[in-house]
This record gives sequence, C-alpha cells and structure tokens, in this order.
Amino acid sequence: MGSVSSVVSVTPEVKPQTVSGGHLVAKALKAEGVDTIFTLCGGHIIDIYDGCVDEGIRIIDVRHEQVAAHAADGYARMTGKPGCAVVTAGPGTTNAVTGVANGFRAESPFLLIGGGGGITQHKMGSLQDLPHVDIMQPITKFASTVPDTARIADMVSMAFRECHNGAFGPSYLEIPRDILDAKVDVAKARVPQAGKYRFSTRSVGDPRDVEKLADLVVKSQRPCILLGTQVQTCRAYDAAKEFVRKLNVPAYTNGGGRGTLPPGDPHYYNRTRRYAFDKADLIIIVGTPFDFRMGYGRRLSANAIVVQIDMDYRTVGKNRDIDLGLTGDVGAILSAVTAATTGRADNGGKGRTGWMDELRKAEKAADQKLMPEFLSDNTPISPYRVAWELNEFLTEDTIYIGDGGDCVTMSAQAVAPRTPGHWMDPGPLGTLGVGTPFAMAAKLAHPKKEVLLYTGDGTFSMTGWDLQSAVRFNLPFITVVGNNSAMNQIRCGQIMHYGAERGEIGNRLGDVEYSKFCQMLGGYGEEVRDPKQLAPALQRAREAVKSGVPALLNVWIDIDVWAPGTKNQTMYK
Repeated sequence: MGSVSSVVSVTPEVKPQTVSGGHLVAKALKAEGVDTIFTLCGGHIIDIYDGCVDEGIRIIDVRHEQVAAHAADGYARMTGKPGCAVVTAGPGTTNAVTGVANGFRAESPFLLIGGGGGITQHKMGSLQDLPHVDIMQPITKFASTVPDTARIADMVSMAFRECHNGAFGPSYLEIPRDILDAKVDVAKARVPQAGKYRFSTRSVGDPRDVEKLADLVVKSQRPCILLGTQVQTCRAYDAAKEFVRKLNVPAYTNGGGRGTLPPGDPHYYNRTRRYAFDKADLIIIVGTPFDFRMGYGRRLSANAIVVQIDMDYRTVGKNRDIDLGLTGDVGAILSAVTAATTGRADNGGKGRTGWMDELRKAEKAADQKLMPEFLSDNTPISPYRVAWELNEFLTEDTIYIGDGGDCVTMSAQAVAPRTPGHWMDPGPLGTLGVGTPFAMAAKLAHPKKEVLLYTGDGTFSMTGWDLQSAVRFNLPFITVVGNNSAMNQIRCGQIMHYGAERGEIGNRLGDVEYSKFCQMLGGYGEEVRDPKQLAPALQRAREAVKSGVPALLNVWIDIDVWAPGTKNQTMYK
C-alpha cells in the first residue's frame, strides 16, 4: 500500500504598509496645495524634508528662522495660497516668533511647524525644550502639540482650516521628535484629501445689510471708500473695481489694497484721504481696522455715515462707533452691493461729478506741493527724490516691496503699483527686516516678474544676509538701500524730545557701502550719491537682474529729511 503525501499551503504574512510622521506632514501639505516650505535645518525636523522630497515639495533653506517665517508670510500674500515654514525646536522656534507675529497682525495665512523634544522626555529637560505652544498661542489663530503620529496629517489640515477662519492668520504646530520620526500603519492615519476638507468662505453676511448699503451708496452725494489689505487677501480686485466704477465712488487704498486701481484711473485718489474723510457724507472702510493708521477711527468725520466691511466680526465697530457693519468675504460683499443697486435711481452716481472734481482739484494741489521734494537735486539725495524715481521706474510687472520706517511711509506717497497685488510692506506690526525674505518669496511665486525692494540701511542689516540664499536659489531681484547711516525714524523722535545733544544716542549706524556686499556674492552693486544718477543706476540694476544676478544700489540719502508722520510722531498718538 503506497503512502500519500499531503501538501499544506501557507499564505505569506502581509505586513502593514507604514508611513513616518514626516511623510504624513508632507502628504498633508501637498493636499493643502503647499508647493514650497521655507526652513532652517535642525535635528528635530529632518524627517519632514524626506517626506517633502518624495511629495515634490520645494525646500528653500535660509540663514535665520525669522527669514523663513517672513518668507512663508510673503509667499501666502503673493500666491493667495497658504504658506509654510518649518523650524527646529527651542531657539529655532523663538527666532521665528517675530515672523509669526508680523503675519498675525497682517492677517496672513501660513503654518509654522516647529520641532520639539520627545514626548517620552517630557519635563526632563531635553535639548532645546521650551513651552512652544504657550509662547505661540497669543500670536496665532491656532497653536497645538501633535500628540500621536497617526494624528499628524489630520492636525495639519486642522491648523490650515484655522488659518482661514474669519480674518486670516498664521497657525502653529509643535511635533515632538519621537512623534515625527515614528512610523504607523497607513490605514490608521487619516490623510485629508485635497478639496474634501476645506471649502468656500465667501460669505456675504446678512442680505438685509447688503440692501441697506446699496441704498446708502445710491443716495450719497459725497461718498468715498478705503480699500485695505483684505482686498488682496480675498483677491477682490475685480469686485472693488466694478464697485467704484459702476457706482462712481472715489477710492483710496492702503496696504495690500494698493494697485487695485492703476494710476490715472479716474476713481483712484492718493493724496486727499484726510480731505475726503473730513468732507464725505458716506465713508466705507473695507478690510482695514480702526488702528493707529486710522487714528483709531478719530480721523473720520463725526458727521459722515460710516460703514465697515471686514472678514472678522471682532474688528467691526472696534475703537469707533459705526452706522453699519458687514462681515464676510469683502469681494463677495462688494459684488453683492453692486448688484443690489441695479435699477435704483442714479445707481451710477452721476450727480457726484462736482464731488469728484473737488477731490481731483485737491489732488493736483497736493501733487504740486510735493513736487519740489520729488524733483530735488540736493545732495545727499532727498528720500522723496528716491521715492519719485522708484515710481518712475516701475513697470506693469514690477512687484514693489517697502521695508523700513520712512522708506515705506515716503514711498507710499509716490509709488503707485501698476497692477493689483504688486505691493508689499510689513503691515501694522511695523516689523523691520521683512524685505529680503518678502523679495525671495515674491520671486519664487512670480519668477518672470521684476521684484524691487526698497529698504533702509538699518532694516537691510537685519536679514540682508539671506541675499546669499536668493543667489543659491537663483532668485535675482533689485535691492535699493536708502542709506543715511541711522535708524532715522527713531532719531527724529529722540531729537524732538531730548534735543540734538542726546538725539543721536542708540540710533546712529556706521557708513557701510552695501554695494560691496552684493558684489561679494557675485551680483551687481553700485554706490549712488548724485540724484541725477538714480534713473540710470536703476536701469543698470535692471539689466543685471535680467542677466540672472541680484543687484543692489546703495543710495546715500539726506539724514535730516523725514516723513510728515515721523515729524508729527503720529504713529504714537
């Protein structure tokens, strides 16, 4: 009798597919549409780099974490998408605090991811251990520690949602190193899918308020509107232009709203805002809080009807009573109001010709008053002349960035961007040092556009070393340094308060030829001391950038010329 052998089939064990925390971060960033992170390396965060390489996310490494945060802020402003910066624990995170705080006041949506000591070393004194979340909570929309690797992607998406809750702003996530480096079963990690966890925030608020505002605009004889930074935030340029043109309303701009209307547009006004606020019967404030820039609301006539449109309910009516407030997407609201005026009497504001002519006459008078300064041939060069020449130099494709005290204030009196979204300044926190990181971000976002940075010498010194980062990543732009060898806005106040003998303590800087710094990096540098050489020097800088290298003009400006607000100390009132 023969024997029968039995064959037993064994199914091989299927091991679960695992993924590390850093790769979960990268997957969540990609789902959000983030294509670039700004970073300075550290041992707590390197697994995120590995994930970004796999997901095709560009890594821009800089020389200081403040620069990384500012660049993420600038990238968000330029692209309309959320930015992202990644920094290590401890001093890496504290170095980024200024950039986060600036983005918070400027309502810029970006995520800062910070490293942290391991959860298993909690309260043991691990390397670079600090209470990061406690530090970040007052200056973010959302701040949290990620408690578990499987939660990483979910919490990244949560942080981005909070960035866009009401008025925009930054969020912060601390990811402890052992959480970031650990691997989990892919099936246990929720990775939100693009387009399926964050939706439209384009609310128009209460339709009855839209109707009320439509009535007010139609009946007004002397209306005016201020278009602020939220016009940029909401990409509401077309809605704003349709509103002012169809309803014949004179428009003023500030912050990111600059450039909404091009110079020469019959509805664009620049120098008569105070005059209009004094004389108007209807004042509409869009996307600008009643903060120090608005005299906390006191600069608006007590006799005017005041309407405020803002993304954040908490801002509406803050510091000053108003007659009507609308909360929501400022572009959606403006479009809804424009549509609501259709068919109403004189919805085009034809009876306002006299008001528009009155403002235009006042504009011309203000222009004539400033022209001697703008065209001054004095040496050292008047900073007003610099501002004038920069404006003459702009093209339709020039993105203008102002960084500093009087550099921003004076250039705002002369520089009129030709295109919406082509102006950046620090915003209401008044942070110095945003210029170089903003310029890098702008060039990354719009590589075919010209980027022009105007910065004070003290300001440039703070983050200017990252011009080398711009060289490494082939991001050529033009830098113009207004050099008076001083922190001059503060110097003015000290002289006024304490006299000339004590007015220059703690604010005078050395005479530095910054052109040599750019030359050292392989770029084009030039010293400019003659106002008649400003225009040709700018053209030479433009040609250098076209050849693929950065350019820096070190312009020696008059130390004893200040902006009116600086002389009057209005920023402190």
